[in-house]
Amino acid sequence: MWVLASVTPAVMCVVRTLRRGSASGDSGRPAAGSGAAVLLLAAFGVAIAQTIVVAALAVFARELDVTTTSATWLLTAFMLASAVATPVAGRLGDLFGHRRVIVTGLALLLTGSVVAALSTHLDSFPGAVAGRVLQGLAGGVFPCAFGLARQSVPAERLEGVVAALSVTFGVGGALGMVVAGPLVDVTGPATLFWLIAALALLALAGMVRATLPSAPCSPTGRVDLAGAALLAGVLVAILLAVSQGRAWGWSSPWIIGLFAATVALSAAFGITERHVAAPLVDLRLLIGPRLLTTNIATLVVSVGMFAAVTLLPLFVQTSTALGYGFGYSPARTGLVMAPIAVCMLLATPLAARVSSALGARATFGAGAVLAAIALTGLGLLHEHIAAVLFWCAGLGLAYGLAFASLGSLVVGAVWRGQTGAATGINTILRTVGGALGAALATVIVTSSATTLGQPPTESGYTTAFVVAGAIALCAAGVTATRSIVNPRRRVDAPSRAKRLKDR
Repeated sequence: MWVLASVTPAVMCVVRTLRRGSASGDSGRPAAGSGAAVLLLAAFGVAIAQTIVVAALAVFARELDVTTTSATWLLTAFMLASAVATPVAGRLGDLFGHRRVIVTGLALLLTGSVVAALSTHLDSFPGAVAGRVLQGLAGGVFPCAFGLARQSVPAERLEGVVAALSVTFGVGGALGMVVAGPLVDVTGPATLFWLIAALALLALAGMVRATLPSAPCSPTGRVDLAGAALLAGVLVAILLAVSQGRAWGWSSPWIIGLFAATVALSAAFGITERHVAAPLVDLRLLIGPRLLTTNIATLVVSVGMFAAVTLLPLFVQTSTALGYGFGYSPARTGLVMAPIAVCMLLATPLAARVSSALGARATFGAGAVLAAIALTGLGLLHEHIAAVLFWCAGLGLAYGLAFASLGSLVVGAVWRGQTGAATGINTILRTVGGALGAALATVIVTSSATTLGQPPTESGYTTAFVVAGAIALCAAGVTATRSIVNPRRRVDAPSRAKRLKDR
């Protein structure tokens, strides 16, 4: 019952998109409805996979006989693999067709889910992490979904579909935590992975049946394997350093070496991307004037969001014997997370209206400010569950506004042949920000413990929530600065949609 109540809003969102887009465009493109619904389903499957383990990390730690800190690698491994795979997939989609890459990504999601489920049944933590890595390689579905939408959805429907795809990243992540609790309580942790396998199989069937174009947007060039290897090295080094800093010691040679490797590999990556003919990450899309502030804001706001969603389940499941927390089971934890998912979903049409009136940048800024308020509230006012639920609702609304506007900001700033690359970069930044946020939150909370291995104190959670709020406020500051330097020109919704399609 809980699972149906959690997933139904997302299904209804897909149905509404299908109905709105049921007519073909005047240009003779295929009907948008079924294609848009399938793309949303594929993106939803990947999004829910990224966080479905969060509410059950304590259960996984117990079942697989590892510490709770080690169990967080079930989250970090997915995000790390996704961050590495996303730019490669975006580039492959531009070169060989987004539909082919989406099908491949869904196949990896299905395979990884089966591996993780069987490994959990066999009490194999390394196998479960390996399965999560395979699942994470499906992260490339996101940029290719944007690219395929741009090819197949009529201009008048494109902006709405882009916003829906963008917010799916957050909605799916929140729903993953809602669904996890009741499933784990009733059937055990392996069921979480079987659910993802079912979603991947359903999306694969939809991709086979849907009428979607297979032609590439930019059929010339090749994949930058050297850049991919260097980017993987950067991400592994920084995430390992942040996540293991307290356990290994921040001044230990290993941690210092990892931070030094991050700097060196980042420099090598930048040099390589500037000189290769077909770079994995076009630095003009990453740090160029059209997308620089959007990319910075994306990274920063993702750090704040995933810090919060990592902390919330741990906080509410903390035993009341420690003087804080609520001692909730995973199922009740899912109920606490439900307002985030529901309000994110409700924020999607609201974001479209605000963007039409004030622009996508103003919508993002409003969401970031609201997120800062909600996170600070969680840090300072969390004694009663009613207050926690209220702040969770505000957080869902905030991130619904922020994520729904990001897709339009990115897609509206590039030409069609750059859609996969640009949205891939933005998705990387969301994923990297999420991984850093989860690691940062864990470090802050565990550092509050008097000795290593002891339960954290309430002050650790307070500090982590407030820090996450300050980070979200920084994202709002980035967009405000951009608005002062280059005020937005008002564009009516029909002409904006046409510009998105024609570029």
